[in-house]
Amino acid sequence: MYFPSRIFIDGGDPAETKEADTILKKGGYHGLDGQTTNPTLIAKRAPSGVKALDFYKDTVREMSKIIPNGTISIQVIGDPSTLTSEEMVSQARDRITWIPNGIIKLPCTQKGLDAAEIFCKEGPINITLNFSQEQAAAVYVATLRLAPLAQGKRNEVYISPFVGRLDDKGEKGMDVVANILEMYRAFGDSHVKVLTASVRNVPHILYALWLKSDIITIPFKVFKEWADGGFLQPPKDYLYDTPGLTEIPYREINLDQDWKSYDLHHDLTDVGIQRFWDDWNAIVK
Repeated sequence: MYFPSRIFIDGGDPAETKEADTILKKGGYHGLDGQTTNPTLIAKRAPSGVKALDFYKDTVREMSKIIPNGTISIQVIGDPSTLTSEEMVSQARDRITWIPNGIIKLPCTQKGLDAAEIFCKEGPINITLNFSQEQAAAVYVATLRLAPLAQGKRNEVYISPFVGRLDDKGEKGMDVVANILEMYRAFGDSHVKVLTASVRNVPHILYALWLKSDIITIPFKVFKEWADGGFLQPPKDYLYDTPGLTEIPYREINLDQDWKSYDLHHDLTDVGIQRFWDDWNAIVK
């Protein structure tokens, strides 16, 4: 059995990856489609005195063995005040060699998309910390002309809108997912896959399934709650009710401009990048 969306687990623990994959298979599904990681999630498990990058590499290698047919997102990391797009590309070229099914996470910033514009022709990417439709427009345009691979295949491109962090601000985070999907579908090209991230609860999952988000990445705790409820799926008339959250309206945005003309700034993107660096820097050896 399959869901309307690909199902990823979000975390830094291969034991959770294995358990989630097993639960799905026991439920009659084909198992996990992938895994997302980030510096904060990896740092939570890192033992004292460990070489952080080696620990990250070993962790994703374990995950890759558990779900060899899925993708494992690996993030570039650095001090946001000094990390350059050239360094991001260099990190991406190294990290993509760690496992055969890796996909490189780059931040949704100008430097991140400078790197993405180059590396998307070499390997798959996941543009992370996305919080606005206009950011998504820039991602779409920056990656539109992908170099074809053997047998006419193209590298995958994901964009990860973080819905929970918008909810925390009193905004309806799932509106960003809905708006991006509508914008991409209106243009008719599906080269960027929408990966619903920062999932906090089962209604987030249900609405993402109802919207047919390409991918949903779910923390193990929320995944377990969904699984314990029998992997509930939304009815055709599903209503995503979020009292108290301010709606984020859809905008008509043309996808035929230079990507640098779009407004890439969002405070939550800046905060997220800094938090990832702080958590990672605390364990670097």
